[in-house]
Amino acid sequence: MKDRFIALIRGINVGRAKRIAMADLRALFGELGYSDVSTLLNSGNVIFNDTSSAPSEAATRIEKAIDSRLGVSARVTVLTASDLNAIVRENPLLQVIDNPSRLIIAVPLYPADRARFTPLTQQEWAPEILALGTRATYLWCPDGILSSRLAKAIGRAASDFVTTRNWRTILKIHALIND
Repeated sequence: MKDRFIALIRGINVGRAKRIAMADLRALFGELGYSDVSTLLNSGNVIFNDTSSAPSEAATRIEKAIDSRLGVSARVTVLTASDLNAIVRENPLLQVIDNPSRLIIAVPLYPADRARFTPLTQQEWAPEILALGTRATYLWCPDGILSSRLAKAIGRAASDFVTTRNWRTILKIHALIND
């Protein structure tokens, strides 16, 4: 049976140094033996099928291939369709948001890394809001991510172990994976 996965590749196509054409990325996934490969947007969101790997194994394999074949060092988080469905289903901030591009979903590389954010729940962030889910952390940044104290704190706490997407992008990926 084929499992539907999503690779969230951190930091590619941001700035000049880490540009990868999505066609090259799709080709790389095909060379790795993944099937039904598609990309969303131009920022490292790849949907694919895999019959033999656990998400963490696929992430390591993809990271190494991007580095060795495309010459770009990038962290990769791989989610199953079930993971993504849970992230969407359990979002505790839906009643709060009025702009889906300002709701940031922080997905750690490994589910256990979510614990790095627990101490941040003890701090006051208003007007921003922090909520922890089972596989992701939800950040409401009403004034945008660039001026967000909360987003900066998440970045410091997670270092290189988290990737973020806004809610609008998460919903687009969710629609594709459940198509």
